[in-house]
Amino acid sequence: MPAFDLAGRTLLVTGASSGLGRRFARIVVAAGAKVAVAARRTDRLAELVAELGSGKAFAVEMDVENEASVIGGYDAAEKALGPVDTVIANAGMNIQALSADIAIEDFDKVMNVNVRGAFLTAREGARRMMAAGSKETGRGRIVLVASIGAYKVLPGLAAYCTSKAGVAMLGKSLAREWVNRGINVNVVCPGYIETEINSDWFQEEGGKKQMATFPRKRLMEESDLDGIIEYLCADASRGTTGSVFTVDDGQSL
Repeated sequence: MPAFDLAGRTLLVTGASSGLGRRFARIVVAAGAKVAVAARRTDRLAELVAELGSGKAFAVEMDVENEASVIGGYDAAEKALGPVDTVIANAGMNIQALSADIAIEDFDKVMNVNVRGAFLTAREGARRMMAAGSKETGRGRIVLVASIGAYKVLPGLAAYCTSKAGVAMLGKSLAREWVNRGINVNVVCPGYIETEINSDWFQEEGGKKQMATFPRKRLMEESDLDGIIEYLCADASRGTTGSVFTVDDGQSL
């Protein structure tokens, strides 16, 4: 049984073609919501929609770096599912490189996807929530996905950590701006989670050594974020805005 009831909510989740985005889409549908799954890889979105059911999910092509693409994605989502009242800005990327070596184009790409993308996604969602009467209903919800890298140095990931620190402050800033517009904005900072992207690394010697530095000497599972995501999307989080939640299995201790 879902921990929180999301029936009657319509979500848009970015970065939904793989990893955490796919997981978030699954759990919110299981909790009763409809969801627009957004990403650039539409072929993988089609698979996810087929799994969730066309009446509950809709695929949206969206490049979060591009404002016109974000606006068009919301247009398509609302045409198919109705007004979006809940947003999970999950799209992100990483390029591992030492600061002395990283190409400036790669640095800019990380910033554009992780920070600009989160801003464009949240702003367009908030504009539509306000136009739909969020000030009266108080049901607007925006969740930004950052990382423990927002406040913990992850070696070789200066661009990524800086971008995620920006996402954390962006969430608090937007929460303050929209606190009287019926929109709650919060940030989730996950630790290292086992996904298709990193599974090979953590099987190698370097990955095993890194995991050995974690207090519990293990990776998190995607399901470890289910409760906080459901809560922040639900009516139950009425009094929670401008908060930054660390869910990392103690990795940052």
